[in-house]
Amino acid sequence: MTDTPFDNILLTRQDAIATITLNRPSVRNACNAQMCSDLIAAAAILAGDATVRVVLIRGAGNAFCAGLDLKEQQMLAPSERLARRVHGFTAYAAIERIPQAVIGIVHGPAFGSGCEIAGACDFVLASSEATFCYPEVARGIVGATQRLPRLAGMRMAKELLFTSRVFDAGEAKEIGLVNHVYRPDELDGAAADMARRIASADPVTLRLTKRCVEHGLETTREGAMALELLAIEESLRDKPV
Repeated sequence: MTDTPFDNILLTRQDAIATITLNRPSVRNACNAQMCSDLIAAAAILAGDATVRVVLIRGAGNAFCAGLDLKEQQMLAPSERLARRVHGFTAYAAIERIPQAVIGIVHGPAFGSGCEIAGACDFVLASSEATFCYPEVARGIVGATQRLPRLAGMRMAKELLFTSRVFDAGEAKEIGLVNHVYRPDELDGAAADMARRIASADPVTLRLTKRCVEHGLETTREGAMALELLAIEESLRDKPV
């Protein structure tokens, strides 16, 4: 994979680590339809590249992602707004389906769609200056009702959705949205170290482990064990005796 041109994101690569950068810094990386299309396309490219082992998702400028592009939204007819939301759902799902390890690097505000993009990553590293918000209810729309409860639990999800309050990275870590919080000057180095550590693992084992964890939570304990046994068999299939 070579560096690939997109309109609203950057897709770059260094060794086995690829980086998707949300790249609309003049509007705090607000997520518009083109960004959704770019994310879907980038996810497809990465899924087909076996030489990529880790994917980082980050934002250009001072924000990770300020949320839905409200100016674009105002230009849409009511019938078009539903299709636009579905397009967003497709983009988030595309991130979730990337078979490699996907790490969100949140250095600034992540609101609305930004929280959904971060939530679609396997896990998140954040700056102590990062802030988070689910503003959907305050804006009179429904959203973020599925990933957030799975990450933070139903009661906390209801509080954050009902109040649309802004919360910091420390609280995000406490409730399970963020794995680790670093000083701003430490975030990039910590992310690079973790990416390199994951990239050094066996790529087949890593993909199979990700698949087992994700699919195992969706089935019974017995079904999950069957998934793991199948993954073990697949991982051993081509290894020398």
